[in-house]
Amino acid sequence: MFKINYIENTVSALNYIELKNSNRESNAKIYLNLGGSLQELILQKKIIIKSLHPITYEKSYASAVLFPFVNRIEDGKYTFQEKAYELEINQIEENNALHGLIFNKNFSIHNQNISEDFASVTINYTESKKQKGFPFDYTVFLKYTLTEASLTLEVTIKNEDQNSFPFNIGWHPYFYSSNLSESFLKFKSSKKLDLNEKMIPVKIENHVFEEDMLQIKDSHLDDCFILENENISFTTPNYTLKINSSSKENYLQLYTPKERSTIAIEPMTAAPNSFNNKLGLQLLKSGETFVIDWSIKLDTQL
Repeated sequence: MFKINYIENTVSALNYIELKNSNRESNAKIYLNLGGSLQELILQKKIIIKSLHPITYEKSYASAVLFPFVNRIEDGKYTFQEKAYELEINQIEENNALHGLIFNKNFSIHNQNISEDFASVTINYTESKKQKGFPFDYTVFLKYTLTEASLTLEVTIKNEDQNSFPFNIGWHPYFYSSNLSESFLKFKSSKKLDLNEKMIPVKIENHVFEEDMLQIKDSHLDDCFILENENISFTTPNYTLKINSSSKENYLQLYTPKERSTIAIEPMTAAPNSFNNKLGLQLLKSGETFVIDWSIKLDTQL
């Protein structure tokens, strides 16, 4: 049987929801005050996502849902329907707007469901304050579903505004490995983005992997690939994960922090700076909704 617990921390004010099964082999912790982000995931006693302490969430954006834009907007500036907009700069050293606008919002519990086989919770956030650089009203629903060997995140965006708005979406989880150098990634891609010193794409390059799987070794990754399908696998000494998206247009950002026990594997529907370069950019009309889901599944065949 699965359970759902709500934990209110009166000291840190970081309130979270815990989904878990009764035998405690699988659990997930979702922090309402940190943009509804997934801060812990254990599947069949295997640590998949864990705290990045002492790196703070404000620095890592760990497991943040990236909306209405992924990655960076150069100088925070873009033009939409012949009107210029300027977002807040939250990456000072590169003078970019970074990782969207909901990563630090407070989410509320919308509904929840438990059964013998799963636990799910839906949380939501509504924006109605006309944020600087993105003066549109919208509601975001995040539905997390935990089973014995998987977690699914379904994101629903509803345009509550009278006007259409541009958008894309992504997810920023960091995955734990007991030995990152001996871990492997597998995905299908023949193109990657050439990034300048501000990590802004300047062109699309052809590339070929030397091996069927990319071994991380001691490499420092901060790269964006254009995927040919929605399938990614990540293999560590302790587990293999299948990471899938319901989107048909997919980009993959990979990032290895200096602390070498995790890697950010970021599925995205668009490229960095897409509000300007239009790579993967979408339009959501007034009253319409957009739905996407990402799944993390433990390969139990190994």
